[in-house]
Amino acid sequence: MTSAPDIVIRGGTIADGSGGDLYEADVAIADGKITEVGKVASKGKEEIDARGKLVAPGFVDVHTHYDGQVTWSQDITPSSQNGVTSAIMGNCGVGFAPCRPSDHTRLIQLMEGVEDIPEPVLSAGIPWEWESFPDYMNWLSKRSFDVDIGAQLPHAALRVYVMGERGARRDPSTVEDNRQMAQLASDAVRAGALGFSTSRTLNHRTSTGDFTPTLKAGEDELTAIAGAMHGVGRSVLQFVLDLSTVHEDLPMMLRVAENTKCPISFSITQNDKSPRRWRQTLETISEATSRGLSVTAQIAARPVGLMLGLELSRNPFQTHASYKAIAHLPLKERVARLRQAETRAAILAENASDTDDPLFFRPNYDKMYLLGNPPDYEQPPENTLGAQARRLGKRPEELAYDAMLTDGGRGMLYVPFLNYSDGNLDATREMLLDPNSVPGLSDGGAHCGIICDASFPTYLLTHWTRDRTRGEKLSIPFVIAVQSRKTALSVGLADRGLIAPGYKADVNVIDYDHLHLHPPKVHYDLPVGGRRLLQQVDGYEATIVSGVVTQRGGAATGARPGRLIRGTQATHSAA
Repeated sequence: MTSAPDIVIRGGTIADGSGGDLYEADVAIADGKITEVGKVASKGKEEIDARGKLVAPGFVDVHTHYDGQVTWSQDITPSSQNGVTSAIMGNCGVGFAPCRPSDHTRLIQLMEGVEDIPEPVLSAGIPWEWESFPDYMNWLSKRSFDVDIGAQLPHAALRVYVMGERGARRDPSTVEDNRQMAQLASDAVRAGALGFSTSRTLNHRTSTGDFTPTLKAGEDELTAIAGAMHGVGRSVLQFVLDLSTVHEDLPMMLRVAENTKCPISFSITQNDKSPRRWRQTLETISEATSRGLSVTAQIAARPVGLMLGLELSRNPFQTHASYKAIAHLPLKERVARLRQAETRAAILAENASDTDDPLFFRPNYDKMYLLGNPPDYEQPPENTLGAQARRLGKRPEELAYDAMLTDGGRGMLYVPFLNYSDGNLDATREMLLDPNSVPGLSDGGAHCGIICDASFPTYLLTHWTRDRTRGEKLSIPFVIAVQSRKTALSVGLADRGLIAPGYKADVNVIDYDHLHLHPPKVHYDLPVGGRRLLQQVDGYEATIVSGVVTQRGGAATGARPGRLIRGTQATHSAA
């Protein structure tokens, strides 16, 4: 007698991850796998009524920074609240293994500077019960989470581990350095690393202002590492480039891919300094793939935008002398001072001064918005603070100042600084449609006080398939496919991302009509009361990981079936 399925999802509208048409069916799940799709006769131990709901595979987020959070928390929020069932960390060359005890502070300062995760949070939260990368993986393998976690070997940590101070100073590596890094890289793949990540951008600096150790790593170094890893097992080389050096660095990375046969993946965005460069880059990728190389572009689902405010890491007045004089005060006291007429007049009379902070932009009020409720990430130019001020006969600084004082000083400003050169998201749509691209760059777990983009997977559904009014939309089957099956395959996880018999039972049941993102809010729920930006999301009726419900009706169930992913995963045959 065949045992009853663990779960049967009844009568849902299926977007199965293949990109094919929607259809109605039941989905049976047993022992962590999908066992049947169609008309399921058996009654499940648990039945989920999905009539009128969208049923989709769990989303695979290939670009997160949960390297610290996975060591102190089993709940991989906010990604697990946005339909993500597999999250890949260790991006951009930063992470915490391998690491000698003497370098703990160095790697924390790098993560703080690059990803805006506060040093007190990392220092208090990370237990450092490992030194090597395999040790780190072994330690993580004993933990359980509300999503599956995949890891990449971070180049900065590897370089400092092998080269010490020379590596941190960005000295060229020697033949012996390369040999040692290559050996450790191959050991990392054997331990389950999905790939290797590096950074070549000037924006990536430590909290003390030093550039990332990997900034000018040589082609010989990258070739040695990528070749060693991919020689042991399929490994993706993920990297970040600067627009100013892409003409040099991208050809080099393509040579690395060609010489090692290693797949490569990197982020592409629209930059105001060269707003059509992204198209040239995609053409370069297309040419490379026609030659047999495996190259994937990671595309942000909306503008990469800074959130500015008095409670956040940055605001338009942070370099004004009169603001700096009170910046140390607790928020309530600071707000009281900012409401005083003399303080307001003094700050508004001053100008922003220069700073070497790579994420501080001299305020451009013609690129600054009030995000609104519901948050609107594709607003027309007439909504900018600059345009509003001109209509009102005021200075835009006044509007920004007053907006931040709303809600007890918790008001926020939004500055889209990538993917919004045209004042719309048409370029983003074209990038998402490119056959060599996948959604990426959500940076879940990072940028705690300035960027809130871990909601990308939800936004892809709400904005691109339903809510967009300022241009063409995308279809539900396409969006589901690119952020489940296509992302999974891009990092070698062939066992997930499809609703079909034999595949891993990672499933979302979504109240599509009521799927809704709320405005970002600051929460103080990290170690030592650390701050982070989160967005509440409504509409996920159930999220299932390995056949276990982890989210129900927008609330965590407390179940943590997620595990560390040990290396690439083959497609499972039908049960």
